[in-house]
Amino acid sequence: MGLVTYKAGKAYVESVALIELAKQHGTPLFVYSQKNIQDRCASLLKAFSKHPTLACYALKANSNLSLLKLIFDKGLGADVVSIGEMKKALRAGQSAERVIFSGVGKTQDEIREGLHSHIFSFNAESVDEIRLIGETARQERTKARISLRINPNISVKTNPYIATGLYKTKFGFPETQIKSALSLINEFPELNLVGLSCHLGSQIKTSGPYREASKRLVHIADQLRQQGFSIEFLDLGGGFGVSYEGKKTPPLEEYARAIQEPAKGRPYLLVVEPGRWIVAESGILLSKVLYKKANPHKNFLITDASMTELIRPALYEAFHPIELCEKRKGPQLVYDVVGPVCETSDFLGLKRKMGLVESGDFLWIGFCGAYGSSMGSHYNVRPKVAEVLVNGSGVTLIRKRESLEEVWKNEILSEY
Repeated sequence: MGLVTYKAGKAYVESVALIELAKQHGTPLFVYSQKNIQDRCASLLKAFSKHPTLACYALKANSNLSLLKLIFDKGLGADVVSIGEMKKALRAGQSAERVIFSGVGKTQDEIREGLHSHIFSFNAESVDEIRLIGETARQERTKARISLRINPNISVKTNPYIATGLYKTKFGFPETQIKSALSLINEFPELNLVGLSCHLGSQIKTSGPYREASKRLVHIADQLRQQGFSIEFLDLGGGFGVSYEGKKTPPLEEYARAIQEPAKGRPYLLVVEPGRWIVAESGILLSKVLYKKANPHKNFLITDASMTELIRPALYEAFHPIELCEKRKGPQLVYDVVGPVCETSDFLGLKRKMGLVESGDFLWIGFCGAYGSSMGSHYNVRPKVAEVLVNGSGVTLIRKRESLEEVWKNEILSEY
């Protein structure tokens, strides 16, 4: 993993030793690289520079305010799926005119808030949602910019839980329902259909599905413009593949060509919404080995990090690289690296080869910048952990470690 380097057997992020971070800030601890995030943002904008493109960061991957500001300062817009994400994006300095509101279950309060903020567009995903946006815009005496999220029924090779472009998923309109959606839009002068969108899924490691989706959106958009709709943009979503296992994935330029070439010569702004691709490899999770344990079948390393900090292995059987922060010479053994939460599924990695490990040693878990902190929980009454941002040799605390009292501060102890 390029983010972590070793000097004299000790692991570093940029110019900071991970062992020193663990000792100073405690564990579990999320660690992010400022340079890595900035470089990813710059690479994204460069790859898509051959056609007018709005690159929006998907906040669901990681919505830490300091990371958002870092990403927005590099020129990215925001893709949000809740009022909380929208408020956070605006709090971090994002312009509302560069915010796209996605998601299948927007409430009227969320729609109203988006209208008041004058966001770029709502990605509408059902006829009922179109009606609610129209009724809300009418009540507020304003116009609503919307796009239709098309479900293209394009199959991609990825985990079925993160595939979003098939009819069996809850996302988007099948093309057979576009006519009824347009009929409803025409009933509301308050609705302005300005775009089409689709999202195929996450961890897509070939560019072909993007080319197919782009062709389809261009074709539909051309037809809609002939019918008098002012289609301005085509939103192809995110999902660019990241290799947690170290295998090669297509270069970003290949994804860009697949999306851009079908729109060549057309008047459409393109929109892409990567999240994981920006931050996944830019962050790690530090953890301390609490105990070593063995039975006749397995060796275990029991750590202070768990599924409450990183649920992806339990939820998706996802692989994350795990290494010692200080490597020593010695025979290698195979370990299951597990957490302290009372679930058999609470593991960080299975069957991992490591050299000499002792209780009290520190481990780093890679590719935790995306869907680590953002999917964290208080299960087993575990507080949310601290997060730091490394910039060269400098370290900034960007999230305080929660106290136990903060975990239950909003609960009410009832008097019976």
